[in-house]
Amino acid sequence: MIAGAPLSYWIGFHVVVLALLAVDLFVLGRGSDDGPRLGTVLLWTLLLTVLAMVFAGFLVRAQGSERALQFLSGYVIEASLSIDNLFVFLLLFSSFGLSGAEQRTALNYGLLGAIVLRAVFIFAGVALLERFHSVQYVFGALLLYAAWRLLRPKKAGPATPNIAQWMQRRGWAASSLLLAIVTIEITDLVFAIDSIPAVLAITHDPFVVYTSNILAVLGLRSLYFVLRGMLHRLRLLHYGLGIILAFVGAKMLAAHWVEVPTGWSLGIILTTIAIFTIASLLRKAPVQMTPARSAE
Repeated sequence: MIAGAPLSYWIGFHVVVLALLAVDLFVLGRGSDDGPRLGTVLLWTLLLTVLAMVFAGFLVRAQGSERALQFLSGYVIEASLSIDNLFVFLLLFSSFGLSGAEQRTALNYGLLGAIVLRAVFIFAGVALLERFHSVQYVFGALLLYAAWRLLRPKKAGPATPNIAQWMQRRGWAASSLLLAIVTIEITDLVFAIDSIPAVLAITHDPFVVYTSNILAVLGLRSLYFVLRGMLHRLRLLHYGLGIILAFVGAKMLAAHWVEVPTGWSLGIILTTIAIFTIASLLRKAPVQMTPARSAE
């Protein structure tokens, strides 16, 4: 047993992940300058979703239904917050004027960086929670602050991302692609601070937290190309994400006194996402897009 699961589980999971990464980066990563074909990335996104459900079924048989529900809750939270990331990525690519091929390259580096960052954050977070119980109150407070950032009135962001302005003021020459990659990695670091505590509010099991995050992040690149044409329609989704973060933050803070069943948590999360997604699609699309939140 290593971190709550047999060594064979960890090895098998990483073999599958490496195979999926190879297909995503080296097979699906190719395409025209306008980006990969919509049908291809749509099928890949659906395949990754099906694989996540199959993995949940495996957990039911191997570790019980409770672990599977925890995995699904973590997966849904991370996948939902990843959509919020895509708003920022869309703004970045538009600001830097990247072609479809350059967007693929930036997303490839962003995908690899996201996997490494989340692995580090997850095991550090679990270790802190096991050693210092009071850390869960810090994580809960971080989630409430993240919820407030999402729910507060938004102001129009600058045309050029802050990291690019910072480098330009210092006279550092860099290509638009390099600036986009650096900005994506820094942005994902900020998002990880929100998403990892959110999943840790559901469970402290390292295997469940890690696998749910990695499987959700694997679909980030393809999900961007699937939703690229309709991201501007999901302008109300960040309010739903704010409510979800507030819910899991309050759940973490009150865990000592109130225990919310995992099934209830999953139901609340899915219902909230469905309500605000439908409301966004029914709302008349604005002329100009404002990102859900800035990368600040």
